[in-house]
Amino acid sequence: MDLGLRGKVALVAAASRGLGRAIAEALAAEGASLVICARGEEALAETGSAIADRAGVDVEAVAADVSTPEGMSRAWAHARDRFGRVDVLVTNAGGPPSGPFEAHDWDAWQHAVELTLRSAVELTRLVLPGMKERQWGRIINVTSIAVKQPVDGLILSNSLRAAVTGFARTLANEVARYGITVNNIMPGYTRTERVEQLNAATAEREGVSVEDVARRIEAQIPMRRLGEPHEFAALAAFLASEAAGYITAQSIAVDGGWIRSVL
Repeated sequence: MDLGLRGKVALVAAASRGLGRAIAEALAAEGASLVICARGEEALAETGSAIADRAGVDVEAVAADVSTPEGMSRAWAHARDRFGRVDVLVTNAGGPPSGPFEAHDWDAWQHAVELTLRSAVELTRLVLPGMKERQWGRIINVTSIAVKQPVDGLILSNSLRAAVTGFARTLANEVARYGITVNNIMPGYTRTERVEQLNAATAEREGVSVEDVARRIEAQIPMRRLGEPHEFAALAAFLASEAAGYITAQSIAVDGGWIRSVL
C-alpha cells in the first residue's frame, strides 16, 4: 500500500533510539524526507546515517534538546532551511522519572512539564502556520497507555501525558478545517530502553529481580509479550499518510490488549 508520503517532510523528535527511531525508519521507508533530533549527538548521527543509507532519503540529524526553547527552535530552523517546510510532526520525548508523589519536588514537576507538555505544544506552534498555509498536515503525539489506565509509580508521566492528550484533542477541532489531523499514539510495554529502565527501578523499589518484574508485566498483556518498536511505528506511518486524512482527534493504543477499558 502506497501511503503517499514520498516527497513529504517529517520532523521526528527523540529519534536516535527506541520508538522515535522506529517511527523515523517507517516514515523513511515510505519515502519521506526526515529531520530527526535528540540530545545524544553520536547516537543521532549513527541513526541518521543508517536511515539514509537504507531508505535512500534525505535525513537531517540535529542535536537538540526539545525540553528547551533553544532546542526546539534549532530543530525547526534546520527543517525550514533544508526543506522549507514540515508536513508531518511527531512529538516525542524521553519519559520523566518514575516514583511516587512524595519523591518529586516542584523542580521535578517543572522539568516534566518542559519535557513532555511544552515540547509538544511549542513544536506544534512552530510548524502549524506552514501546515495551515498549505492546507495539509499531520501532527502525531507519542503519549502512553497511562493516559487511559494510569501506571503505578509514574505520577509525572501519568499527569503530563494526559495534559498532552487534552491539548491535542482540542487542537484537532481547531485545525481540522485546514486539512490537518492531530492524533495521539499510546505505546504499551514495548521493547525499548525506557521499559528496561522502568523495570529496573521497579525491581529495586520492590526488592525483586528485573526478570520477575518483566514476567509479571508480560502476564498482564493478553498477547503475553512486549511489543516491538516497528509494530508501533507502523501505526504512526499510517496516521501520517494520505489514507488517514479522515482520522483525527484520536488516541490509539498499541499495547497488545493491556488497556482493559471497553473504548
